[in-house]
Amino acid sequence: MTDAPGRVLDLFCCAGGAAMGYHRAGFTVDGCDIADRPRYPFAYHRGDALEYLAHLIDTGDIERYTLVHASPPCQAGCALTVGTNASQGWGGTHVDLVAATRRLLDRAGLPYVIEQPNGRAAIRKDLTLCGEMFGLGVLRHRNFELGRWATPRPAHPRHRGYVRGHRHGVHRTGPYVAAYGNGGGKASVPEMQHAMGITWTDVREELTEAIPPAYTHWIGLAFLTARQEVFA
Repeated sequence: MTDAPGRVLDLFCCAGGAAMGYHRAGFTVDGCDIADRPRYPFAYHRGDALEYLAHLIDTGDIERYTLVHASPPCQAGCALTVGTNASQGWGGTHVDLVAATRRLLDRAGLPYVIEQPNGRAAIRKDLTLCGEMFGLGVLRHRNFELGRWATPRPAHPRHRGYVRGHRHGVHRTGPYVAAYGNGGGKASVPEMQHAMGITWTDVREELTEAIPPAYTHWIGLAFLTARQEVFA
């Protein structure tokens, strides 16, 4: 086995929060997203992520990769979206690509990670990570399904307080900022950048969708440890 960590394919990559964490763990990272992402800090392919993955599988180019990370659109199952729609009587239709993503990842035959926020998304919660685990200024709970590899779940520490801002007519103060939406005490762009450790984009929409690089830095190192144990 080579000592080099390898290459990660980062699907639905947005501005690269996940990618930066894998990079810090030592991986080379290639991203793919359907939108133009000029601030993405690594090699980037613009296009439909699932079509691109299917192409890589069909051509055999998927073999260049060691691990695939996918963050498919989550609005259909996100707790924030579901709760808001229910409270307002809205019935917005959102794309749910989790199942289709998993089917292609199974075809690819590589270890993978599927990331989703808390809510109704149909993934195994093999890992749940939180900003408090890494001393960050956001909570931003995210769940991760691990395919073809496993790692022990880290302990989830007690939160130190509330997320700052207005919610359901109540204003709270606390050590965490609300890195989503706009207004109602939500974090400013500089606050979000500082809280999540993301400096390469100042686009609010990209920051509100991003996961902190600390999460995938931890996952990347855990994957390398798991791989070493297999080959030990």
